[in-house]
Amino acid sequence: MKKRVLKAGVVGWPIEHSLSPYVHGFWLNEHSINGEYIARAVRPEDLAGFLRELVEKDWCGINITLPHKNRAFEIVDELDEGARHIGAVNTVIVTDNGALKGINTDGYGFLKNLEDHCPDLRLSEGSAVVLGAGGAARAILFSLLDSGVSEIKLVNRNKSKAEKLAFEFDGPISVYDWSHRSEILTEVNLLINTTSLGMTGQSSLKIDLSKLPVRAVVNDIVYTPIETELLSRAKKRGNIVVDGLGMLLHQAVPGFSAWFDVDPKVTPSLRHHILEKMKN
Repeated sequence: MKKRVLKAGVVGWPIEHSLSPYVHGFWLNEHSINGEYIARAVRPEDLAGFLRELVEKDWCGINITLPHKNRAFEIVDELDEGARHIGAVNTVIVTDNGALKGINTDGYGFLKNLEDHCPDLRLSEGSAVVLGAGGAARAILFSLLDSGVSEIKLVNRNKSKAEKLAFEFDGPISVYDWSHRSEILTEVNLLINTTSLGMTGQSSLKIDLSKLPVRAVVNDIVYTPIETELLSRAKKRGNIVVDGLGMLLHQAVPGFSAWFDVDPKVTPSLRHHILEKMKN
């Protein structure tokens, strides 16, 4: 009897930009798994039908990327705690009984990336500044609060959006005007940019780091370019810097583990492989 080919993938609209096939393809090859990982472009209006067909077409699950994360949240049968709090799903697992379980691994990826670069960082012993109030910020706020961070200073170009987000999470979150983003950097242990500012093709992030303690860690979740202007300036003044590629790699781990029953590792070899693919 021919052995079953385990099937998973990623869905988005468009999908050509996704690095996920290279990440999961690397692990499938590394672990000699009889499986495949497929990128599918699916229109928003077709998402529900596509997800419901996963069971009958014998898929193990699927990653969800833009613009489908919020819609997938509404479609799946079950949600994990992270997805419920964040309000979005980035990974779907087809359970043994045929249900679609939605999880959100962005917060996990964020924390594991920090741990890789800063194993001595104790989030519960300091405060953090978070720039932005979009989907990534939601996941990061959840993970920071879950880790017991003492204070979060949230700043967004649209202050009312940040205020709404702070109200939803109901934690030690203070909201500041975008114009105050440089002034509030005193006495913080962690600065995180979750906006698209500084990304290739976007406007640069204008922020004065002079009040930021040199002991603080600076994390930019942007990974194109790998070293943003923010990270470059922070590194020059002596701060530990964390780029966004590790978050992308680590957030892929829980899905792969659930689909293929193997716990993959984020290694220098994987990072090098993805960096090479990004050059093409």
